Amino acid sequence: MAMKYPAKKQRLAKKRNQRKWAPFWTVPRIYGRGRKVHPGRHTQTKRNWRRTKTRV
Repeated sequence: MAMKYPAKKQRLAKKRNQRKWAPFWTVPRIYGRGRKVHPGRHTQTKRNWRRTKTRV
């Protein structure tokens, strides 16, 4: 098993946080109270381990 260096772990942790959904309370702020939208829809960076590589 390869050793992960602290700097690489930090970069991976940042990428992990970037792929999370936006908080649920941002939906009414952006779209209005009546609109039902999934919070993952307006997350900036969408990534999956199969689809997009991080190059960290």
